[in-house]
Amino acid sequence: MTLPSAPAPSRRIPPRPAAMAASPAYGEEKGGSSSLGEPEYGHDPASGGIFSSDYKRHDDLKEMLDSNKDSLKLEAMKRIVAMIARGKNASDLFPAVVKNVACKNIEVKKLVYVYLVRYAEEQQDLALLSISTFQRGLKDPNQLIRASALRVLSSIRVPIIVPIMMLAIKEAASDMSPYVRKTAAHAIPKLYSLDSDQKDQLIEVIEKLLADKTTLVAGSVVMAFEEVCPERIDLIHKNYRKLCNLLIDVEEWGQVVIINMLTRYARTQFLSPNQNESLLEESAEKAFYGSEEEDAKDAKAEAASLAKRKPYVMDPDHRLLLRNTKPLLQSRNAAVVMAVAQLYFHLAPKAEVGVIAKALVRLLRSHSEVQYVVLQNVATMSIKRRGMFEPYLKSFYIRSTDPTQIKILKLEVLTNLANETNISTILREFQTYIRSMDKDFVAATIQAIGRCATNIGKVRDTCLNGLVQLLSNRDELVVAESVVVIKKLLQMQPAQHSEIIKHMAKLTDNIQVPMARASILWLIGEYCEHVPKIAPDVLRKMAKSFTNEEDIVKLQVINLAAKLYLTNSKQSKLLTQYVLNLAKYDQNYDIRDRARFIRQLIVPTEKSGALNKYAKKLFLAQKPAPILESSFKDRDHFQLGSLSHLLNAKAVGYQELPDWPDEAPDPSVRNVEVPEWTKCTSREKRKEKVEKPFYSDSEGESGPTESADSEPESVSEESGSSSSSSSSSSGSEEEEDEDEEEGSGDEEEEEEEGAKKAKKKKAPQGRKGHAETSSEEASASESSSSGSDSGSETEAKQRKAPPSSRAGPKEISLLDLDDFTPPPPQPIPSSSIVSTSLVTDLEGLTLTDTSLAPALLSPAFGAVRTYELLHRMAGEGLSVEYCFSRRPFPGDPHMVAVQIQISNNTDAEVKSLRVSEPKPLSGMRIQEFPEIERLAPGDTASVVMGIDFCDSTQAANFQLCTHTRHFYVSIQPPVGELMAPVFMSENEFKKEQGKLTGMSEITEKVTLPEKCRSDHAIVQQVTSAANVGRVPCGADNEYRFAAKTVTSGSLVLITLERREGAAAQLTVNSEKMVIGTMLVKDIVQALAQ
Repeated sequence: MTLPSAPAPSRRIPPRPAAMAASPAYGEEKGGSSSLGEPEYGHDPASGGIFSSDYKRHDDLKEMLDSNKDSLKLEAMKRIVAMIARGKNASDLFPAVVKNVACKNIEVKKLVYVYLVRYAEEQQDLALLSISTFQRGLKDPNQLIRASALRVLSSIRVPIIVPIMMLAIKEAASDMSPYVRKTAAHAIPKLYSLDSDQKDQLIEVIEKLLADKTTLVAGSVVMAFEEVCPERIDLIHKNYRKLCNLLIDVEEWGQVVIINMLTRYARTQFLSPNQNESLLEESAEKAFYGSEEEDAKDAKAEAASLAKRKPYVMDPDHRLLLRNTKPLLQSRNAAVVMAVAQLYFHLAPKAEVGVIAKALVRLLRSHSEVQYVVLQNVATMSIKRRGMFEPYLKSFYIRSTDPTQIKILKLEVLTNLANETNISTILREFQTYIRSMDKDFVAATIQAIGRCATNIGKVRDTCLNGLVQLLSNRDELVVAESVVVIKKLLQMQPAQHSEIIKHMAKLTDNIQVPMARASILWLIGEYCEHVPKIAPDVLRKMAKSFTNEEDIVKLQVINLAAKLYLTNSKQSKLLTQYVLNLAKYDQNYDIRDRARFIRQLIVPTEKSGALNKYAKKLFLAQKPAPILESSFKDRDHFQLGSLSHLLNAKAVGYQELPDWPDEAPDPSVRNVEVPEWTKCTSREKRKEKVEKPFYSDSEGESGPTESADSEPESVSEESGSSSSSSSSSSGSEEEEDEDEEEGSGDEEEEEEEGAKKAKKKKAPQGRKGHAETSSEEASASESSSSGSDSGSETEAKQRKAPPSSRAGPKEISLLDLDDFTPPPPQPIPSSSIVSTSLVTDLEGLTLTDTSLAPALLSPAFGAVRTYELLHRMAGEGLSVEYCFSRRPFPGDPHMVAVQIQISNNTDAEVKSLRVSEPKPLSGMRIQEFPEIERLAPGDTASVVMGIDFCDSTQAANFQLCTHTRHFYVSIQPPVGELMAPVFMSENEFKKEQGKLTGMSEITEKVTLPEKCRSDHAIVQQVTSAANVGRVPCGADNEYRFAAKTVTSGSLVLITLERREGAAAQLTVNSEKMVIGTMLVKDIVQALAQ
């Protein structure tokens, strides 16, 4: 039977009345056809379809998901996601939805992944069937799909796929998109909770992600760090300054996590800023409480300990943290403000903590939930730092609209802030609170009055009189609470207040609250000597009602009877025996035990032991007056703002706040290694800022103005260090760097001055004759090696070359460099990769410069550039240059071959030349060259090493060692050297280009200069910028090139289409978006020269 089709809009018709809706549901149940036009009538319990069977549920959605139209699938997915959002169960649609994970429509795919993240954990078996699709999703060109695939994969909680998850997380951690790297960080705790044995591998990933410079990733990776390895504080050292500087730009919840982590870090790495103050405070307390003799003994010891203490100087990194978090007190997010407040409370000097008060008071205008958390923390802070909140006293006054828990917390804060100057204001405020209808709040106010009376002696009598007046209040709860508080106050000076005790004794007839009755009985028993006539009468009344009293009252009646028996046995002997007999048969075993124990203790018999003599001392001993303290007094040992602090109990996963160290740990652990010879003086830095183009140190692109100087001793202006951009981000670090650099020898200063003079003389000539210096060359010299002197003699000679050689946009050829010292690498023979088709394609090109003809068959057209790895000045006579030979590395096809030329310019023999301690970034591999046992004076050796750059332009760092010295060097590849040429037909090119569209396609408009409009010039400039192969093309105005990345084999397709005049359009297609973007910039720069 065919299904009748209905137009899509009919799905949105308003629902009919229930009576009309019943018929289609009935028809469907009998086997009638259901149309797409009337989807859910009778299925929703709210629409009256309670009696319809469940097996037809969501049929219309399943049909829409099975249809061939993307619009129907999209509509179905929107409705399913809406159902999930409303809290409805859509798990029975899992098989129908999971089929669409391979759908080509991006919008459908995104919604499918949203659904799968929600239900993958429940439907694990079905999700496992689609695992290969999720793995394919990890390679998708769209970053959102890659992230969603990883999210779904990490939501399938099955131990069997742990290795797949691990691999996916490692790949995602190296992804070009920060969003995907962020998702990888989120997946780490999920995998850790599934299999904690993976901890070591996960720590490696966390270490790699901690080095990430993007703000998007920072918060998530610190969260993963806190979940997986919070004890590995060493991972934070190198990233501490970067995290401090990124903090302001991280998303809000990331800020909270980072601030809490840095609070713990700072407590382990810095000294307490209040250590000297605390020592002085301790000595002051001893002087107050101690005797004069003790003072004399301790004075010398204290003086010695104070002398031993060095004057406190705050660590610059400690100051950096406080300075960078302070602006966040103005954040709109209450959690961020609270996090900064706790950081300042735990880490800042006392004088600076006050800045947080205003921010916290601002949060009191927020929702009651926020107020509750903030007030909890303010209550703790106000015990130790009372002065901080005193100016804002009125902000803590209670409003009638406040919930009870907020009122009680505000009372707590007001009580903590009470002192002799403001107590009268606070007590007037308390008087109005007592009239409130909220009984719990009134009880708390009475307790607060009691605390004020205890803490401030001069108002004790006023408070006591006020509380006594409350005893005549109509409300029983108010009277009861007053009695309990008065009892505590009377213990301080009972002799003066016998009238109050008598007044309270009369209340036993009226007060029914057990705690109040028990308090009165305790007071009468304790001070029965002050009221000898009233006490036996109270016992008589209580004996009458003994059986009806609460347990707490019964116990106090027994105590009262015992005390009266010991002090006034004539009047109370029979009463006591009567009460003890009643208690002997009480239902509660505590009361029975107490009666048995007291009878043996006070009534002497033959069996009673030695304790009988001491009964009076036991019962009527002097009892210390209770100290009325804040319930928040000892809470500050929990980190403020934490759940543990809120509950006043250690919560699961809580990290203890460490104590301050006695001695400061080594601060140099936070210095990021910058090899000495890559540092340039501060004056040179300033020059660079003026002379370099805008993007000079972000992507390694620098303009043709950066010419080297001709004198061999001179120091190039382009000597920046790539690592300095990452490490010297904080102000404190730059200062340190400058200090170090100022201490360098006179030699450098002289060289620098020589460089300046040379620059002035040669600048115009350099600009004309050095147009060949491409972005790759600049970036290599910038980050690779000789920070102090990367101006090479090679380039100097090149400028002196005859004008004919500079006529066209020609690159330096190694063939032209024979007569230089040190000699460059040997010319590389033609590569075997070049196919005959390419040769025939190039045969028709007209050559403007005959010297280029023989080199045409080499992959780089004889234009292999050399870069300096180690200048002979920095290398103490040893100079090292390198070039990318653009030939396959014999040991491993996934490695880029780097040819290295080492020259010994000293008078002594150099021995044992080797690569030591390669420190590649995660994923990178370095294949060292074989050790050169000896290199005679004036000799040159050429070796090849392989580096797997992981399709990234990040530098490979290693040490070049001789028998006496170690030199830190690094090789940073231009993006064009990360690929190898691929030769394909025009049809193959078009087919592959069709697959790489959307985000994988980058287009840029180019204006070609006059000297770069010939076919030969265009081909030469493109192939000089990147190691690509030419693809045949039928159109005259189009040039095509193809390559694949060396590590992953991802295709890179380049199309240059000439338009009218000098205009042209450059298109690069590659699934590696970052490589594509950088390649476009490099080619545009090469064509513009």
